Amino acid sequence: MTSQQIQKTALILIDPYNDFLSEGGKLWPLTRASIEEIGLIENLKKLVTGARANHLQVIYAPHRQTTKSDYLNWRFLSPSHQGSKKHQLFEKGSWGGEFHPDLVPKEGDLVAQNHWTASGFANTDLDFLLRMHGKENVVIAGMRANTCIDSSARYAVELGYHVTLIKDGIAAFNMQEVDVTVEVNFPSYGHLLLSTDEFIASIKS
Repeated sequence: MTSQQIQKTALILIDPYNDFLSEGGKLWPLTRASIEEIGLIENLKKLVTGARANHLQVIYAPHRQTTKSDYLNWRFLSPSHQGSKKHQLFEKGSWGGEFHPDLVPKEGDLVAQNHWTASGFANTDLDFLLRMHGKENVVIAGMRANTCIDSSARYAVELGYHVTLIKDGIAAFNMQEVDVTVEVNFPSYGHLLLSTDEFIASIKS
């Protein structure tokens, strides 16, 4: 990747919350197996460290931090909304709603508005932030493979971005969800599929 391409590229880190990624998180019993098999935490740490070291913009795309009044009188509640309502996932003010301690934003990173459903773009300022900073290429990693990752990647393609997915930078409730995203879904619409090491090698100056 040339220096000009790096200037036009952003790493989007989706939902690196304790509820997903840390022992004791509300979703940890579901996510642990795939996170540990993939080595997700170490890979995400390598990604953000490598991106920052090579002057590539890091943008966080976090899910809504829920409150007890969320979803009241909603016309339609999807299974994910029902789960968030029942379990208060990523609850505002809670430890579970904080970013994993190894993946907190640093000076120079950007944090987009919280998304309510799966896509990090829908009804947020993520597209605005990317365009205002001159980004044309996005690299996507984080949680959860077949929901927020897949939806955000698809949305980015629809908006005209070149989209790279980090295949060992995502996890889910089981490896089947990850495999479907990496082997079936993303290749049908995305542009580039890389491992963590392949991506870092591509941006080293």
